[in-house]
Amino acid sequence: MAKPSIFEIHPGQPLVVHRLGRTPYRQCWETQREFFSRRLAGEIPDTLLLTEHDHVYTLGRGSRAEHLLADAEWLGARGVDVVHVDRGGDITYHGPGQLVAYPILDLSRHGRDLNRYLRRLEEVVIRVLGRLGVRASCLPGYTGVWVAGDKICAIGIKASRWVTMHGIALNVTTDLSYFRRIIPCGIFEKGVTSVLDATGLAYPLAAIEDHFIDEVAAAFGSDAVPESLQEER
Repeated sequence: MAKPSIFEIHPGQPLVVHRLGRTPYRQCWETQREFFSRRLAGEIPDTLLLTEHDHVYTLGRGSRAEHLLADAEWLGARGVDVVHVDRGGDITYHGPGQLVAYPILDLSRHGRDLNRYLRRLEEVVIRVLGRLGVRASCLPGYTGVWVAGDKICAIGIKASRWVTMHGIALNVTTDLSYFRRIIPCGIFEKGVTSVLDATGLAYPLAAIEDHFIDEVAAAFGSDAVPESLQEER
C-alpha cells in the first residue's frame, strides 16, 4: 500500500538533485540564481541543491543591522562572511555541519500558495528528524522547525512567478556558538539546537541528505534524479 501523504501529489515529475559539497555562500548564491533563471525560462525541471557552507551570516530583507552582534575584528579573525540576500526573514548563520537545501521549484505545478509551501518544507524537515528519532514540531507564530522550544531548522525563501529559491538550514553537527553573535531570525526569546545536541550522535551530512531527498520527493510527488553539477558544466 502506498504511504499516505498530506501533500497534493503529481506523480512522475522529475526532481534533479545536485549535491554541491561544501561551498562559499556567495559562490553558491550565484549557482542558485543561475538555476533559478533557467527554471523560470522552463529550460530545466524542478531542482534541489544541497550544500554545506563556509562560515557566513546572511541578512534577509527583513533584517536589522543591530541583530548582528559581532564586530569586524571578530568576523575577520574567524573568516566569517556577512552577506545581504534577497530572501525573506532576518539574520541567520550558515556553517560547517549544517545541511542547507535550496529547492528551485515551479509552484504552479504544486499549488500556488507560498504559505502552504513553507508548511510543506517544515513538514519535510519534521519527517527527516523523525527518521533520526528526534521529536520536532512547528511552533505557532514562528517559521521553522523546533525541538523542545529551540530552533533546529531555519527557513527563508524567495519566489518570482511561482518559482522558488533559497530554502532551509538544518543544524546537524553545527557549532552553535556562532549563533551567540547574532539574534537568530530576530528572535530574542528562543534558543537554537542541533541534531547532535538532541541525540548525542554526529550524523554525517550525506546520510541526512539521503533522508531529505526522499522526503522532498515524497512531499512534492517527484522522482528524484541525481546529477553532478561538475558533469553538467
